[in-house]
Amino acid sequence: MDLADVSIETVNRASTEDAAAVLALAEAAARVDGAVPLSEQSRLELRHGAPAARELIARAGTGIVGFAHLDGADEVDGPAAELFVAPAARGAGLGRALLEALLAEAARVDEGGRLRVWAHGKLPAAERLAAALELTAFRELWQMRRAADTPVPELAPRADVRLRTFRPGADDAAWLALNAKAFAHHPEQGAWTEDDLRRRFAEPWFDPAGFFLAEDADTGALLGYHWTKTHPATADSGPLGEVYVVGVDPAAQGRGLGALLTSVGLRHLAERTVDGAPLAEILLYVDEDNRAAVKVYTRLGFRVHTIDVMYRR
Repeated sequence: MDLADVSIETVNRASTEDAAAVLALAEAAARVDGAVPLSEQSRLELRHGAPAARELIARAGTGIVGFAHLDGADEVDGPAAELFVAPAARGAGLGRALLEALLAEAARVDEGGRLRVWAHGKLPAAERLAAALELTAFRELWQMRRAADTPVPELAPRADVRLRTFRPGADDAAWLALNAKAFAHHPEQGAWTEDDLRRRFAEPWFDPAGFFLAEDADTGALLGYHWTKTHPATADSGPLGEVYVVGVDPAAQGRGLGALLTSVGLRHLAERTVDGAPLAEILLYVDEDNRAAVKVYTRLGFRVHTIDVMYRR
């Protein structure tokens, strides 16, 4: 492919046809790289649009050969982005062209021209590109996995905590408030809105029976939660379960709620099937520097599967 034949278009929202083509191309890239190049949030914003989002679409003729997503919503840490190039279009400099276009777009949406970029899978090509444009790695996100049938430690019943499942519509506001408190230090998760929640309710994987809440047995106040998720089988693996997100009210820390909720969710996933097939593995994402959580997950049998790196200028 000749880079001179490629054009990069920036739009606030991709067309339905372009969004579908990008998602199909991302699946093709994932099969080659062993890592999905776009996060769930980017895929949702690509499909539904978002006020602070920019989509950079690289075309050669009528076909899409590369893509970048820029999210400018975080005013504290600055814009964040993801990009990938179609496997058949690699080696011609398109990755660098997309990253330079992202840097230029970030300069338009952020006074300081800041940019943070995810590289999923810690691939050597991404490391070389980041170094060439003087981006520095500052965060690692680990995907950890364990076999779905790995035993889960037994936990004693609790008299002070009541467990139940989420009720869409009835629990939305209380859960959003709890999530904001639990992840006040984590803008990607803690800033969720009603739209973020409802978009996930509309996803085919959503099942309230796998969304567990812990509440105070006396007051009924929400103390924590464990939201689980399932993924269909692919050419490379059987169906997967996911510890989607676990959160505990900071005021309730130290009561063993994280361990309790994690155990409940893992037991639920061990009994799940997708299209009649049992889950092969259970995955989760955790920041590499969250040593306490890594220690807990390692003790539960999770091991590092892939690593995502975030770079910044």
